[in-house]
Formats: sequence, structure tokens, C-alpha cells
Amino acid sequence: MQIAYRTAIGERRTDNEDNVGTFTNQAGVNLAIIADGIGGNQGGDVASEMAVSHIGHAFEATTLTDYETASDWLQEQIETENQTIRERSQQFEDLMGMGTTVVLTMIFQSAYLIGNIGDSRAYLLRDHQFTQVTEDHSLVNELVKRGELSKQAAKVHPQKNVITRSLGIDKQVTIDLRYLKLAANDQILLCSDGLTNMVSDDQIQAVLETEQSLLAKCDQLIALANEAGGLDNITVVIIDNGSEGAD
Repeated sequence: MQIAYRTAIGERRTDNEDNVGTFTNQAGVNLAIIADGIGGNQGGDVASEMAVSHIGHAFEATTLTDYETASDWLQEQIETENQTIRERSQQFEDLMGMGTTVVLTMIFQSAYLIGNIGDSRAYLLRDHQFTQVTEDHSLVNELVKRGELSKQAAKVHPQKNVITRSLGIDKQVTIDLRYLKLAANDQILLCSDGLTNMVSDDQIQAVLETEQSLLAKCDQLIALANEAGGLDNITVVIIDNGSEGAD
């Protein structure tokens, strides 16, 4: 199992409000997490840093070894962190309204647990099939689900960045969780929308299927996003299961 990540400010932003981290708990289980902050001034950066560091460091102290227990633990952490971010935003005027998306995966001995809030995404590359594992919590995705907007139209919709669920803004929030069996040669991609708004699925898959190192793949994906305009911060995590597979 190999994990690599990169984050970049992009070509148009003055600050990077994305945060990313990888953590290992007491039982040797790995967690990778990306948070894409939202909110004016420095609020987005504060919210995303809080989410990654608080959830990550709490995870390091655990002995979680199965996805059922981890699911319950993670939902509790999300509820706690949601309240913590809300309380911080109410203490400082320049942090009012701050929040963040979250996408993460825990890698167990024979399975992945993948979770998301907002429009940061997780993808799976398996046997040359590249699929989005998470579902966006966004206005355009709701319109697509209701049949009022095509997927192609959603990509260029003027409100494509409006999210309907985030961490730190609403009083109650839940994280969508999905469990996947581990398979040999799987690659999991976590990313903020700074990548997916700029780079097509076909382009991403082509990079993942190259023979270069994971860090080089991360760098190439960020370069593609910047070449396409780099309108937002860009963060990617790539997890390569190699030939290990499931037990």
C-alpha cells in the first residue's frame, strides 16, 4: 500500500484553503483526508485545517480495525467537529460562516471505508474502470438527480460550486459512508473540486494508468488543472493497493 498527496494554490487564488493529511492509528490502519474550506477572509482555511488536524489526530489515538466500528466513530467525530467549527466561527467576526467539505478514506486489511461531505470526491480505478465513488452534495447534482439538468450542463452551470452540505455551517450534519472490498491493483483518488472542475475523468484516468510514481502522478494532475486555468486550489491524494488485494 502506497499513499501520496499534493496540494497547490492554483493560478487564480491568493490563498490555499484546501488542507490534506494522512494518519495511521494504533492498529496500523491508514486514514487519508482532504478538506476544501469555504467562507470569506481566512475562514475557509481555518475550517479545513481544523477538520483535517482534529479528525486525523483523534484517529491516531484509536485502535479501530473494522469498518463497522469505524463508521460509528467517524460519525461521532463529524458531529463533534461540526460543533467545534461552528463555535469557533461564532467567536470571531472574520470567521463567521466558515465551513469545509470533507472527503476521506480509511484503509483496512480487506476493505476501504470512504466518506464525504460536500463536493470533494473519491474515485476508484479498478481493472481499467474509473468510477466516482462519492456523490456530490451540490445544487447541480440535485438538479441532475431530478432530471432537470444533464451531467454535461452541470459541468458548466453558473452555480456548479454551490454545495448543499458542509461541515461547520448547519447545526446537524452527517457524512455519507461507503464500504468497498479491497482488490489487487486498486487506485483510490481523493480530490478537491479544483481538480475535477478543470480536468476530465478520461484525463485523470490516463494519468493514473501511467507507470510513474504516485507523487509524479499527483504533480501531473495538478499541472493539468493549472494548464486548464487553475481557477481554484487543487488537492489530490492517490492510494495504490499494488498487488496486495484482499485476504
